[in-house]
Amino acid sequence: MEGFCESKLDAKSLLVDLQWKLAMAVSSDSCGSLKYPYVAVMLTLADPFGRVKNKSFEMTVPQFQNFYRQFKQMAAVIETV
Repeated sequence: MEGFCESKLDAKSLLVDLQWKLAMAVSSDSCGSLKYPYVAVMLTLADPFGRVKNKSFEMTVPQFQNFYRQFKQMAAVIETV
């Protein structure tokens, strides 16, 4: 999640949309360790002033599975409120 970690998100940003896709890079001029699947995630966020920004990052499949589990846990907590 390097792109996600490098850019700080405002705690007051609202999640407008989350899109993801499973992909696999098979060749690159600059990277020799390819042929591994990854998940590309695009977040659409709105700040308190209504400005919309897109943030994207990539995760390994195990990282995405952990991300998904955390979202399920959050949903379960929210349902109890």
